[in-house]
Amino acid sequence: MSARRKAAVAAVGLTPLALTGLAAAPAAAHGSMGDPVSRVFQCFAEGPESPKSEACRAAVAAGGTQALYDWNGVRIGDAGGRHQELIPDGKLCSAGNEAFKGLDLARADWPATSVSSGEHTFKYRVTAPHKGTFTVYITKPGYDPSQPLAWDDLDLANPVATSTDPAAVDGFYTFSGTLPERSGQQLLYAVWQRSDSPEAFYSCSDVTFGGAQAGGGAAGGEPAGGEAPAEADTPKEAPAPEAPAPAPEASAPSERQIEAGAEKSTVENHGHGDADPATTADPVAAEAGSGNQLKAAGGGQNLAETGGDENTSYLMIGGAAALALGSAALFASARRRTATGRHGR
Repeated sequence: MSARRKAAVAAVGLTPLALTGLAAAPAAAHGSMGDPVSRVFQCFAEGPESPKSEACRAAVAAGGTQALYDWNGVRIGDAGGRHQELIPDGKLCSAGNEAFKGLDLARADWPATSVSSGEHTFKYRVTAPHKGTFTVYITKPGYDPSQPLAWDDLDLANPVATSTDPAAVDGFYTFSGTLPERSGQQLLYAVWQRSDSPEAFYSCSDVTFGGAQAGGGAAGGEPAGGEAPAEADTPKEAPAPEAPAPAPEASAPSERQIEAGAEKSTVENHGHGDADPATTADPVAAEAGSGNQLKAAGGGQNLAETGGDENTSYLMIGGAAALALGSAALFASARRRTATGRHGR
């Protein structure tokens, strides 16, 4: 085989390798807490264009509707376990992402899920499954939802749930945890740290312990010291201000809503957005011996920092370009050698 033919074969052989490298770039995982439903998932359920609750309307006013269509994209691509380092106080619910800033609004009327102390089953809605560890934290006693959420508001030393590599079934990761004694309005902060990439996802779920939130209560009664004076002798007073209404009950969106909203999302939903079958949200079987691998509350976390992230695709493109240039140079060199050989005959 001539040198020229060898170079051509080499160039053709290298091209598929370059394309294979491009295709191998990992697809991003996506999801959010479904039970107790997260703020962004709840507001998406209400309808991004016309939310029903005051809190969700305020979130849209602050950050627009796209954040709700992208409910499964509150993430940091290169987190690698550095959550507190990368996310400043007051921006935990948005993960410091300006597009989701409406989720950080400090207010007491976010739709909330009623819960009670004791064992609780968490359901994380996922549209692109990947291996990793889920960790859920709860706010400390005395949490004030009218103040911006800070890391110090969370009981970081005692997570209420930790689960590594649970199986995704019917689009949900399901795992168990234990809610401590609390009262009134609290917040659950979930972190999903992938182990096959530094990427991590975050969500805030508003919950209430003990039924309706505080703020009600009847006023009035007879004055001390006997019977009420005659109406003619009683000066008319301005009516007492109404107590703030409790936050509405939260609820997750239906599958029909999720499917309808996927067309307006800029992130992956049920495989939309890429052709990678490995990122489907279809049911998958748990690997032998893996199960939910639940860890005791307060146990150590397994936040591996291996694998690729959103920058990997750019590295692959660069590598592919280098291969293409190398093969072109090889082809040109072979042609020169062939031409030189002919002139020398």
